[in-house]
Amino acid sequence: MSVKHVLRYLKSTVDYELSFRKCANDLTLIGYSDADWASSTDDRCSTTGYCFSLTENGPLISWKSRKQRTIALSSCEAEYMALSATVQESLFLTQLLKDINCEDQVASPIIFVDNQGTIALSKNPINRQRSKHIDVRYHFIRTEINSGKVVAKYCPTADMIVDIMTKPATKAKFVKF
Repeated sequence: MSVKHVLRYLKSTVDYELSFRKCANDLTLIGYSDADWASSTDDRCSTTGYCFSLTENGPLISWKSRKQRTIALSSCEAEYMALSATVQESLFLTQLLKDINCEDQVASPIIFVDNQGTIALSKNPINRQRSKHIDVRYHFIRTEINSGKVVAKYCPTADMIVDIMTKPATKAKFVKF
């Protein structure tokens, strides 16, 4: 049954294409970060997903979806761990752009997150009772965000492009994105 679904999809999208065009505006590395809390029924691990483009409506240049290695105790923690992976990728892509002499054309990366608690946790270095258990390795994102190397912004869940990499995609979301 799944094979038929895939074949139908491929047949109906044969005319779709990715197009890379020269952009008149400055390039801005735009990322989307998301997590699906405790989505694995086997071990209750969450799923991390992120994607990046160089313009607001441009094609994706980097994306990833994978199961998190540790179990998150809250959706905020799962999103925080996903943001950590996204920030790491943004730093790599920024360095790659510098290596090909594009750094003067690219502003600080903007990463959209759909969890406001995660954004607050990433900007504030104060350990709270509900977040003191989060592993230290994820807190490096605070330095990157507070130094301005990366900008974290809120994006409503309905507009979260990377949702289709972490959760089952509905037909409406698939068509929208």
